[in-house]
Amino acid sequence: MVCLSKPMDAYTPDSITEILVTGGCGYIGSHAVRSLCEAGYSVVVLDNLSTGRLEALTAAGDFKLFQADLKDADALDACFTQHRFKGVVHFAGVALVGESVRDPEKYYGTNVLGSLNLLSSCNKHGVKHLVFSSTAATYGVPQVTPITEAHPQSPINPYGRTKLSFEKALESYHEAGLLNYLALRYFNAAGADPQGDLGECHDPETHLIPNAFRVALGQLEHLNIHGGDYPTPDGTCVRDFIHVSDLAAAHVLALKHLMTGGSSGALNLGTGQGHSVMEVIRACEAACGKQIKYVVSERRPGDAPSLVADPRRSSEVLGFKPKRSELATIAADAWRFFSTHPHGYDS
Repeated sequence: MVCLSKPMDAYTPDSITEILVTGGCGYIGSHAVRSLCEAGYSVVVLDNLSTGRLEALTAAGDFKLFQADLKDADALDACFTQHRFKGVVHFAGVALVGESVRDPEKYYGTNVLGSLNLLSSCNKHGVKHLVFSSTAATYGVPQVTPITEAHPQSPINPYGRTKLSFEKALESYHEAGLLNYLALRYFNAAGADPQGDLGECHDPETHLIPNAFRVALGQLEHLNIHGGDYPTPDGTCVRDFIHVSDLAAAHVLALKHLMTGGSSGALNLGTGQGHSVMEVIRACEAACGKQIKYVVSERRPGDAPSLVADPRRSSEVLGFKPKRSELATIAADAWRFFSTHPHGYDS
């Protein structure tokens, strides 16, 4: 594993520090665009708008949009030619585990081949800093918990395998002296911007908190809990939930780390605290003041009883401290968005 160290010098961007954000119209990407703009960067968003929503960026800041697909190498080259990027924050990709099992070609085509096109453009145009949106899915079923960055990576589905494949590509480019990078391995992103105008809007929606609030809004009859007999305090799976605004802030810190000569490698982004599915449901009920009906069904294949990060390295290297990741805050911020956007950005 690449040794990580925290740089000593501060870094302050200016209005000509152009940063490319791929997938900036997505859930986490749009929050990161807001944080980057607030930090003083000049942001260019590259998105094919296949799943991302342009409406998610209406209040994010002063940014430019370049509509293109990562698999279109010529379009990527045109984007890099038109700008002088100092760094890239790479969110663009596909991220549904079940779909990745049914359609691995889509996942390898976008998450690996498309991402390699991005690396080629970085190399051709001399862009040396890249922050990658990776995932705890690269670990597979945990052997121990909490999970450190040194835990073996044995992903159990094509989604996790494609993310790991690109991590390995980044490592190879770095070893060749072509690129500095940080791969940020998220645990469970959740919540919404506290202003209430940016939130989670997926189709299909597979995440726990949005679907809990869809039940509260009468859009779903009940919430489906996958398994109630796990070796956890209440029998439901335990996960490490981190606020999306905290994730966005971590990306700004990661970019500054690289631009001040910080070393490359991978970091977990989590809180180190696990919450069960039932705890999340109770927090959502408290946030919205409504009962959320649920049905317990069979376990899903591959679901581990507990997935919790060891977040110490991100604290040591980046100085990262989650500020809004208490479960009650996550639920309250998410409800603020859903209560004013009951049908997402189409409300």
